[in-house]
Amino acid sequence: MQEMIDSIKLLYKEWTGINPDSLDVLPQSGSDRRYFRLYGNGSSVIGTYGANVRENETFLYFSRHFKKKNLVVPELYAMSENGMYYLQEDFGDISLLNHLESQGLVQPVYDLFRKSLAALAELQVKGDKDLDYEKCLTNTEFGKQAIMADLLYFKYYFLDGLAKPYNKQKLIDDFEALSNYLTHTEYKYFMFRDFQSRNIMVTKDNNVHFIDYQGGMKGAPQYDVASMLWQARANLPEDWKTNLLEDYMNSFEQLIGSKLERGVFSSQYNGYVLIRMLQVLGAYGFRGLFERKAQFLTAIPLGIRNLKGFIQSHNIGLSLPEFKRVLDICVADEIIDRFTPVQANEQTPLVVKVCSFSYRNGIPADNSGNGGGFVFDCRGILNPGRVEAMKTKTGRDKEVKDYLEQQTKMVKFLDSVFDIVDISVEDYIKRGFEHLSISFGCTGGQHRSVYAADALARHLRNKFKVKIDLRHCVQDEKNWINTP
Repeated sequence: MQEMIDSIKLLYKEWTGINPDSLDVLPQSGSDRRYFRLYGNGSSVIGTYGANVRENETFLYFSRHFKKKNLVVPELYAMSENGMYYLQEDFGDISLLNHLESQGLVQPVYDLFRKSLAALAELQVKGDKDLDYEKCLTNTEFGKQAIMADLLYFKYYFLDGLAKPYNKQKLIDDFEALSNYLTHTEYKYFMFRDFQSRNIMVTKDNNVHFIDYQGGMKGAPQYDVASMLWQARANLPEDWKTNLLEDYMNSFEQLIGSKLERGVFSSQYNGYVLIRMLQVLGAYGFRGLFERKAQFLTAIPLGIRNLKGFIQSHNIGLSLPEFKRVLDICVADEIIDRFTPVQANEQTPLVVKVCSFSYRNGIPADNSGNGGGFVFDCRGILNPGRVEAMKTKTGRDKEVKDYLEQQTKMVKFLDSVFDIVDISVEDYIKRGFEHLSISFGCTGGQHRSVYAADALARHLRNKFKVKIDLRHCVQDEKNWINTP
């Protein structure tokens, strides 16, 4: 991480002639890219590290091409010689998804969605003109091959993980039929590929801006609209989806200068909704079932319910019997229940006691009378207390948290802890048990154990809604109180 920070600071100095005043490491999202915010001269820019140089070069090319056409993308300021670092315009931290989650289903949020779709239509149509699709990262076009790849991604990383029987050859035949149908579309323009509300930034002047379009290619415009309106986390109501699709088609018609055959356009749109949903479930399966990333595992029920709602109320106009049977398997209550964590309610007696402690003082006693539980030793994680600037700080201070998250194996350590503890918490909720004790120890009970205990408490509250008794043995003695 320090090498990334040094390199991005160096690029900033080469671009501006001065060192940045300060730098913040931004949270990592689903990709392997890392983002930084650099401050200087009274403004800020976003620094990006990406190991995939080809991906970076594609993003650079697309951005400069779109910017020349006055489309709502960031300006690219500089790229390192090795192609792994670049600086781009900073649109802030607030996405369209943030607005939706904080304000709810209100008219100003609807207006932002409508504005985003109008800007999307411009990006698709105007951005398509003179674009060199040979610069695309993967496929140059979202045709049959790319559609089949998405369907197979769903098959291998989600469907097969369910371990349910189905006729593989008949399913592949149905995949072929669907991909052939969707390939023969009248309209093909620039396709964003990952157009969803978290990739739409909203600035203070209420204007929208797009990020993360490096996976774009030529394709059906309906795919991007499907990605946005049927995003599981957004969970837009049916009337919003219907009206926003109409708003988009109005904007698209004006740009292409001709009337749409709206029945055909909408029918193929439904097909792309289905493709997008399955691609997302494949991604959730890969990140969750194979890479064991908790946030993707917990997103699977959302994705399944989204798919269930769609197939119950929409028709793509094709007879695909084995595909339909597979979809019915995926949305069955049994499958939803498999991925939905058991959650506590007001009658649940379980209280999980989470402690941080110092091994100098010994492991905290369990006074519940039950015994058992877990004790995790954090001393295998690099100690922030060895860094002079952090000696007097705790696991709740930003500098310490950044250090543990970015320069140690704490995140990986906690992923394993969560997997182990979740088994017991779920079982204890089901069986009506009253107590579970979990402790984290480190040398001084100040940095690593405090951070880990807070992280587990948040995880259990968010996933299981269970009651938590959180204590920091050393810090509480010092009257250091700060609710995480």
